[in-house]
Amino acid sequence: MKEKVVKTEEEWRRALTPEQYRVARQKGTERPFSGEYNASREPGTYLCAACGAELFTSDAKFDSHCGWPSFYEPREGDGVRTELDTSHGMTRTEVLCATCDSHLGHVFEDGPAPTGLRYCINSVVLKLRRHGEESEGSGGEA
Repeated sequence: MKEKVVKTEEEWRRALTPEQYRVARQKGTERPFSGEYNASREPGTYLCAACGAELFTSDAKFDSHCGWPSFYEPREGDGVRTELDTSHGMTRTEVLCATCDSHLGHVFEDGPAPTGLRYCINSVVLKLRRHGEESEGSGGEA
C-alpha cells in the first residue's frame, strides 16, 4: 500500500475546493447528475482528487442511471477501502480512499456482472487521468 497521506483539516481546506472538502472530508454528497464524470466515457484511470491515488478504471465504469459515476469494481490493488456507515438512519457501506481516507461514496449490491456491485462515487472527489497522460504524484493540486 502507498504511504498514508495525513494532513490537518486546515491543510485539507487549503488543498481542496470548498465542494471537494465538503464531500471528501465531511462525508457529503454532490447533487445527482451534476458531476463532471457522471456521463463520461473517456478511457483512463480515475484518481483521488485529494491525494492522486489510483481508484477506478474506465473499463469498470457503467451507466447505472443513478446520477453519479458508477463502477462495478475498484482498480486492482489497494486504492479503496470500505467501512460500515450507519448515518442518516440507514446502513450502507462507505467507500473511502485507502491512501488519504477521503470519503468517495458508497457501494451497493445492485451492480452488473461480473461483481454484482455498484460503487457509486462522487465526481468531485475524482480526477480522470486519460490514457496517454503522465502519472501525477500523490498530494498534487486538487
